[in-house]
Order: sequence, then structure tokens, then C-alpha cells
Amino acid sequence: MIPCVRSPELPQNYSWLNTDKPLSLKSLKGRVVILDFWTYCCINCLHILPDLKYLERKYQNSLTIIGVYSAKFENEKEIENIRQAVLRYDIEHPVLVDIGFRVWDEYAVRAWPTLIIIDPQGYVISQVSGEGNLQIIENIIIQSINQHQDKINFQQLEFNLEKHHQPLITPLAFPSKILATPAGLFIADSGHHRLVMSSLEGEVIHIIGTGKPGLKDGKLDEVEFSAPQGMTYDLENQILYVADTENHVVRRVDLRKLVVETIAGTGKQSYIIHPHGGAALTTALNSPWDLVKVGNFLFITMAGSHQIWQMNLETGNITTCAGTGAEGCVDGNFQQCAFAQPSGITTNGKELFIADSEVSSIRAVEIAENGKVRTVCGSGFLFEFGDQDGTGDNVRLQHCLDIDYFDNYLWVADTYNHKIKVVNPINGECKTILLNSENTLLSEPTGLSLLGSYLYICDTNNHVIRRVNLESLEMTTLEFSGLCAPSMSG
Repeated sequence: MIPCVRSPELPQNYSWLNTDKPLSLKSLKGRVVILDFWTYCCINCLHILPDLKYLERKYQNSLTIIGVYSAKFENEKEIENIRQAVLRYDIEHPVLVDIGFRVWDEYAVRAWPTLIIIDPQGYVISQVSGEGNLQIIENIIIQSINQHQDKINFQQLEFNLEKHHQPLITPLAFPSKILATPAGLFIADSGHHRLVMSSLEGEVIHIIGTGKPGLKDGKLDEVEFSAPQGMTYDLENQILYVADTENHVVRRVDLRKLVVETIAGTGKQSYIIHPHGGAALTTALNSPWDLVKVGNFLFITMAGSHQIWQMNLETGNITTCAGTGAEGCVDGNFQQCAFAQPSGITTNGKELFIADSEVSSIRAVEIAENGKVRTVCGSGFLFEFGDQDGTGDNVRLQHCLDIDYFDNYLWVADTYNHKIKVVNPINGECKTILLNSENTLLSEPTGLSLLGSYLYICDTNNHVIRRVNLESLEMTTLEFSGLCAPSMSG
């Protein structure tokens, strides 16, 4: 608890989302108010969104939550990009765009995420940083409601939500990862909480998942995912492995038996940061984001704990491979190194290559018991990013989210720069690929995959898949005949 101080009023002349008019703390007097200081690149900010949704629904008659959006990256300052994040993560409370960190400074916030709790009389009564604090926050809410019972303004407020104006009725919604294989394309249709398998030309073969968010195994048309991300495919055994990110599990899709089963994780987020492991189905995971199969091992980017994990498919055990759990960019051995929200992963069979998003860098991890980690390119600093080709630490990327090794080069989805770049894994030289297309601009591409003479791109905020001819660099849009949004979406 902190000393009670009068809460500074919120600016009325800033941009607001999920409401048709600005909100003032004065108008909310008689209600408990939570200010959630967040930015959409931050995995910790995303982790507390389910807690906030639980609270705003349980205490809807006496609690108002306001997201205070204080951006880290330049790309995140664009109002349209923030609107897309509100849609992607199904945020249902008003969001104030905090220009220049004004509100952040007025409330003396120091980290993402931070929750400021204001009592019905307009006094700040608590500041809670980080994640995993749901019970603490709920206890404060209950105590404040009980203390001010005679002053509570009990009513349910209705807001004009962005999703009412822009429902996710497109065939794909925020596709996040794509995998091109000789068997076809696999697409993580994250906004629709499902997977799509098609031919390389876009003919739909399987829709895997009902489209309803949840954690349910079984037949392809019965299973449930929650914002699935990265995939890797065992062509010989026709098995697709999936990072089911918001469920905090790894799934296996058997395309011979046409069934899906959970093979790692408990369905609950782990809050253990230090390296550990155990039996895969009894070990809680923390936002597995992408994965790649090497021999009998799955290597997994564990974005939530800033580590690389490995699962032995023969023994069924899973463990931390590399990373202390601290957020940063530290090279060296597996016990000393550090990552910052590692997202994409690929391999040449000797090294793993990582799109290390929060430090906007490309990292390499030796596939060896006592291997080393090195930085291929990028500055390696949390707050140093940009859009600059070059070599090694002179390169500037902006929150890169995917990577694929192809023809001796690394292809990178430089997500917040809306570009595709190619990196030499040996000398760290990075070049932007200039794609040819008519009136087509990528918007936060978060996934890519190469096969034969084509590059496939998840054009995430445009809700489509692009295909690029590697000889001409001509970019076209794939059409998926008969594919539509699931009936329960929107």
C-alpha cells in the first residue's frame, strides 16, 4: 500500500480508444478505478489482460479499468497500430493514448505493466507492478468497495468498443505465423484461435480448431486453441507441433489420425523464472512463442521467461536450454546468457537462430550440451532500435518477431518496421528486401516461411498472407477459397 494521494486528472485532449468520449476521474467518482499502464510489445503487459478482463466483468457495477497506453517502440505510437492491438487482444475497456509519457510521469510509473488503483473518493491507494498479482489486486478492490459502501456509484457502464466498428469477420484474423512445407501451408490464424492447412496455392485442406478460445484436445474440428503462434512440421510422421501461446502449452497435431493432443505444459502460466524442468505434462510453461524440431528434440522460444527451452520427444521431459530468465542481451554460455522476449526460431542444424524481439536483435545458439550464445546483429539494448541496414552491432531492427533459415541466409520479419530483411548468419550483414507490388504495404508482419522459389509472409494487421516470387520479388496476395471467419468470432 502507498500513502493516499489525490489522483491527477486524466488529459481530455488526448486520443482515446474503446470509448466515444474521454473519461475523467471526476466523472468516475464513486467507483474504484484501475489505471493499467501498458504497451503492446510487452509480454508481461499481455499476461495481465486476462486478469483485467476477469476483474472488469466480476465488478462491472463498481469498477472501471482504463488502459493508459505508454509506448516503448516508435511504431507503437501510431494510433492505428494501437487500435489493431486493442482488437487483437480483445480489450474491452477504454484506452488513453499517453502521448509523451505525461500520465506515466504524473503517476510516477517506472515499469510496464503497472496498475494504479484509485478509490471511490479519487485517491490513489495502491500501485502494483509486474504480473501474477491478481489476488492482491482483488483484495484491494474488495476492501475499497466495503470501506466506501455508502458512496459507491453502482451501475454498469457501457462503452463504444473498437470491435463494434471493426469486427474480425475476415477469413484470417491477425495471422501470426506461417510454415511452408512440401505437404502444404500451415497458418496460425491467431485472431480466430485456430490453424489453417492449405495447399501452396491456397486450397484449404484442414481447418484445425473450432475458433473458440480454449484448451481442448480431440478431433481436428472439435479442438480449441488460444492465440496459437509458431509451428514446426515432422514431414515423415505427418505431425505438426504448435506453440499454443496463450494456453501456455505445446500441442501435437497428428495429420494421419486427425487428432490434436497436448504434449507439454499444464494450461497454467508458470511464474518460475530460474532454469528448471521436469516431465513435460506436469511442468508449467510461460508463453511458448515458436519452436523448431531438431532430431528428437523440440527447441522452444519461451517468450514469457526470456529463455530457450528444449523438449525430449522420446522421454517426454522438458527443460530450460539457455537463458538465466533475466531480460537482456547477454552472450556466453547457457548458464550466463540472457534473452529478451525471444520470439521466432529457426535452425541450420548446427545453430538455432532467434528473433530476440525486445532487444531488436538476431541471436545464435549452438546446438551442443555446453554451447555458446552470440549476437549476430542488432544493438542488443532494450531501448536502442531503428531501421538501419549494415553489419553486426551497427544494424538496427525494431521488434523483430520471426526468422527463417533458407539458402544459407536468415530471413527476418522486422515487424515494427513493416519490412522483410535478409541477414548473413556468419558476418551479421543485414539488408532490406524491396518487394515489388502494386499499392501493397506490409503492416506488422509477424511470420514468414520460405520454400522453393517463394517467400510466404503473414501480413498480420492486414489479415492476409502474401506470397513473394524470390526471382522477381513480386508480391501477391493468396486467396483461400471457401475460408471464412468462425461463426462465434466478433
